[in-house]
Amino acid sequence: MSEKRTVKLNYKNTFILGFGFFAISLVWPLYNNYVPLFLEKFLNSTTLINGIMTIDNILAIFLIPFISTMSDNTSTKFGRRMPYIMVGLPLSAILFIILPSTANSFLIFMITLTILNIVMAIYRGPTVALMPDLTPSHLRSEANGIINFMGGLAAVFVLIGGSFMYKINPSLPFWFTGIVMFFSLFMLVKFIKEPTTGEKSAEEKIKIIDSVKEMVRNKDTKTINVLWGVLFWFIGYQGMEATFSRYGINYLGLSDGGETALIIGVFALFFLIFCIPAGFIGKKIGKKKAILIGLTGDIIVFLLLWQIGPEKLIPFNKILMMILFGLGGMFWACVNINSYPFVVQGIEEKKVGTFTGLYYFSSSVAAITGPLIFGVVTDLIGFSSLFAVTAISYFIAWIFIKKIKH
Repeated sequence: MSEKRTVKLNYKNTFILGFGFFAISLVWPLYNNYVPLFLEKFLNSTTLINGIMTIDNILAIFLIPFISTMSDNTSTKFGRRMPYIMVGLPLSAILFIILPSTANSFLIFMITLTILNIVMAIYRGPTVALMPDLTPSHLRSEANGIINFMGGLAAVFVLIGGSFMYKINPSLPFWFTGIVMFFSLFMLVKFIKEPTTGEKSAEEKIKIIDSVKEMVRNKDTKTINVLWGVLFWFIGYQGMEATFSRYGINYLGLSDGGETALIIGVFALFFLIFCIPAGFIGKKIGKKKAILIGLTGDIIVFLLLWQIGPEKLIPFNKILMMILFGLGGMFWACVNINSYPFVVQGIEEKKVGTFTGLYYFSSSVAAITGPLIFGVVTDLIGFSSLFAVTAISYFIAWIFIKKIKH
């Protein structure tokens, strides 16, 4: 124990390692904001557009675990994870740079989009695995906070900065993001020295299906309710994010994707600012209470956003939307920062990995079903339903968390 306490986190290397997450987090906010607008040139159905937006999440469920396992068994002079990053990251950057120029042909655009999602899957898993490979277990929470900060910083940077670039040239945010991705690769290859081989765990792997059976058998209602909560609040968040750019232009009458990126960028900015305070709140009053406060706040925020219609969207109300999105980001931090620790709280160490898998499986299922649910509702009712459906999803999640007795 004393040895563990003497080992301190290498902040410099951790921040450099965070460039991998920075590169990943640059892509998805732009992707979710602008790709639906490209698809709108060819498709009228929100269900079809949002269905295409789930390709990355479908691949995430099937490809990322497979490639991560492959990287476990890889041994090269560059290490286990780095070869996948060295292949996937530059290919993703090139495809992201050329993506806007392919938007004149639906077939070429879809081929480019599909290949982009495949090559992104090549390096996402190994990038995530690189942090625990290089960080002692007792320092991983601290390292994870820094890395998530880098990811949040990328989202703010690319949404708010990209909104101004978009007004100059709609392709400019994609070109700039691709260049920054190459810079991130340079930082990783130049400064991160990964071991050529990794240690094999002697512990027996626990299958997720066995853990689910054990939860049901032991009546582990706490974990079951948390996972249902995770599913529904991510259905709300993912569905809203995938639909918002088209909602802003087609319903509110915003001028272009740059304005929608700026507004939702405020959500990302205040989420980033409130990440650390949200962790302290969870520690002080308990993770369940912090999550319930966050869900309650976001339900109110989304119900207020629901009241802003196109006939009321004067300049003051644009500012009001940004203020509400800022509040929403703060409350979302209370939910998101405390949810994973709440899932693994009290779990014996050898099962933490399995329950982590359950947590990410719930969020991945939500990332697929959320945009589809919102697409169907939008096609049936219209864009005016967007924030009402988001609030309902969060309220269902609130019910599941409230049911937890301990």
